[in-house]
Amino acid sequence: MPEIVVLSGKGGTGKTSLTAAFAHLARGHVICDLDVDAPDLHLLLQPTPRRSETFRSGHEARIRAADCSRCGQCVDLCRFDAIRGDDPPVVNARQCEGCKLCVALCPQAAIDFIPRHCGDWHISDSRMGPMVHAQLRPGEENSGRLVAILREEARKLAGNLGRGLILSDGPPGVACPVISSLSGADLAIIVTEPTPSGRHDLKRVTALTAHFKIVTVVIINKGNLNPEQTAGIKSDCCQRGLPVLATLPHDPSVTAAMLAGKTVTEYTANGFSAELQAAWTGIQRHLNTVARKE
Repeated sequence: MPEIVVLSGKGGTGKTSLTAAFAHLARGHVICDLDVDAPDLHLLLQPTPRRSETFRSGHEARIRAADCSRCGQCVDLCRFDAIRGDDPPVVNARQCEGCKLCVALCPQAAIDFIPRHCGDWHISDSRMGPMVHAQLRPGEENSGRLVAILREEARKLAGNLGRGLILSDGPPGVACPVISSLSGADLAIIVTEPTPSGRHDLKRVTALTAHFKIVTVVIINKGNLNPEQTAGIKSDCCQRGLPVLATLPHDPSVTAAMLAGKTVTEYTANGFSAELQAAWTGIQRHLNTVARKE
């Protein structure tokens, strides 16, 4: 089943706004928000959850007050200062690193080691189609594993509903959750901006897609704000054989659409939306090329 992942290499390029617009233009698809640390696709698509599950990863210590002898050994042992010496001692879940030392050395065996509740994931209905998304709790880890769960659930959902495409809004950057979102994907769309950091991070994320041998296309957003950097990005892409499907201008209608809680393509039929429609046609063409090669 074809899977498109929209990436950016850095935050703030307009990746989610463009993903939402593509979700509006696509047909027969499942939407997946893989930015589990700071998701915001739901702000535009306003999904209604119909199934929610707890995401647990790692462990944390929890003291059973009835069995604790108040010896204070766990307080002294914890190098993370996660245990307060109250009566009884209490573990601060935010500071507990799950090392299990206090559990192993408690003389009364009064400390449990329970799975950590790191966040929640959902299967929802939206006006653009079924959607799989999640939210990690602040500071929690293992976002890569949660991304893998979302992708698996999106494939199951698409299969059950007879949908022929998965459209995913990927995380920014190039770290673990991005790697998890790319593994096995069919097409990567990189949204960049004409700034030195945008150009630098475009090189990093396209190096990552090249490593995984994933067909990659580029969209330059807000290209008219810095024509010199835009020209440099196009030159970089030409040298590396990366198609630039669109150079989008900075357009106030994008912000106006956000304020209205809509995607830009459903908010207005202006020139910006027409360029996005042309870009989506190009994306489908590249996806068909990948399918024929397989």
